[in-house]
Amino acid sequence: VYVLELSSYQIELARELYPDIAVFLNFSPDHFDRHGGRGGYFAAKKRLFEQGMPSVAIIGVDENEGRFLANSLIDDEDNEGLVLAISASRTLRGWGRAVYVRDGQLFRWAFGKEILQAGLDDLPALKGAHNHQNICAAWAVCRSLGLAPEDIISGMKSFPGLPHRMELVGRLGRVLFVNDSKATNVDAASMALSAFSNIYWIAGGQAKEGGLGGLKEFIPSIKKAYLIGEAADVFAELLGDQLPHEMSGTLEKAVEQAAKEAAALGEEAVVLLAPACASFDQFKSFEQRGDVFRRQALAIISRG
Repeated sequence: VYVLELSSYQIELARELYPDIAVFLNFSPDHFDRHGGRGGYFAAKKRLFEQGMPSVAIIGVDENEGRFLANSLIDDEDNEGLVLAISASRTLRGWGRAVYVRDGQLFRWAFGKEILQAGLDDLPALKGAHNHQNICAAWAVCRSLGLAPEDIISGMKSFPGLPHRMELVGRLGRVLFVNDSKATNVDAASMALSAFSNIYWIAGGQAKEGGLGGLKEFIPSIKKAYLIGEAADVFAELLGDQLPHEMSGTLEKAVEQAAKEAAALGEEAVVLLAPACASFDQFKSFEQRGDVFRRQALAIISRG
């Protein structure tokens, strides 16, 4: 199941198609400028559920906007049985129907009972809170379509992940290389930073509006940062003396430096590309940036 971020045109098109199942995952400020601000963006998403009238509305309730949407739909008597809440951070006992993750396990709430569905420890391509939310959404969609639980779990276990989205590139000894080039803003990068420990973090590029606030809370999980692109100076000022960092300049140099120092740690470690920035200062796209990281990482692994 793929859940895509919709453009204004796609939202209007989807509304005309009257989807059977609609999913609201989260609400990112990264797209406010396309819709005239927070209110316009939320209104565009909300229209899918109000005017499209899906048979099932799967709503992420970890954020205020999602909770507001879910409650507004539930309050409408015409929508009885329509809403299924999902969460990667909340136990949703008491909702009419819900799917949620708690302590690395997937639960379903229905008919006043909590039912354990699956453990998530053996899903290496779906690490992190954001992927736990994706798991909840995929589970809810697939069950709504009548798929058996064992078939859903089998599909999740075999899912290799998507390119540039916490992509597990490979391993050399105790060092794992992870390509999250798609993490072009702070919210996205924070998901990867929260999923690992002993991180040798490659960050930087073309800074986006909104700054880099919120990243400092992940410093305890990071061993060192390797800064590239236009935003390197901004990152260096933000990190100050709280975290060792290297002004690497280029991605190729950053990967080499990070791999060498991660190997010297002698413990499980991660070389993570999660730039928290756009790519256009040094690359044509985040895909090209991720391709360069992957190629460099695989070359290091092949050298042993």
